[in-house]
Amino acid sequence: MPPASPTPAAVYEAADLKKEYDDGSVQALRGVNFTITPGEFVAVTGPSGCGKTTLLQLLGALTTPSSGSLLYRGRSLAGMPDPADYRAHEIGFIFQAFHLLPTYTAVENVQMPMFETRMSAAQRRDKAIGLLKAVGLEGRLDHFPAKLSGGERQRVAIARSLANSPSVLLADEPTGNLDSENAVAVMELLARIQREQNVTLVLVTHDMEVAGKASRTLQMKDGHIVRDSKPATFEIEI
Repeated sequence: MPPASPTPAAVYEAADLKKEYDDGSVQALRGVNFTITPGEFVAVTGPSGCGKTTLLQLLGALTTPSSGSLLYRGRSLAGMPDPADYRAHEIGFIFQAFHLLPTYTAVENVQMPMFETRMSAAQRRDKAIGLLKAVGLEGRLDHFPAKLSGGERQRVAIARSLANSPSVLLADEPTGNLDSENAVAVMELLARIQREQNVTLVLVTHDMEVAGKASRTLQMKDGHIVRDSKPATFEIEI
């Protein structure tokens, strides 16, 4: 009998992960455990205040855990000497509020993360143009955010998140400010990017239709993961 195939190295491993605020009076995460493998599309959902955004912030090294362990490819995120370098080169962020710079055009906004690299100005612009074409905005390169629709702004934000070819995308309510038509289009775009580029996508959402696009759902409640399931078996807990 041939040897079993090795399990893919985990992108993230959390063990008894806790996060407290205000000297322990607020317990955002209360002992969370999970493993995320390369190329997974994971939705994190649950009611407001359940800890899902805190979890995303920990994955992005935007904050550190109060206790427990959180590893990125076997390395402790809390122990990294330069979390900014990790965020700049490993992670692409997508936010509900877009966070585009209003005085910069679409193509200029997409180039912002590239200033952390050694790319020339021409290389940065060429890559930004390619990314905007990939998200269907080749006709909006020189438009400022105020001249773009909500769906177009989020597409610019998605293009920007891919600027440094990250291996992980972290998305916080990426459809929260969009109407239903644009929300569907943005989710189809994210799912296509995740599939074609085999990036790991962790997406926080309260929208069950959005969560249903993921291959796996982590449902949170009161700082705990109460269900880890496939969309077909997902049930809502209030």
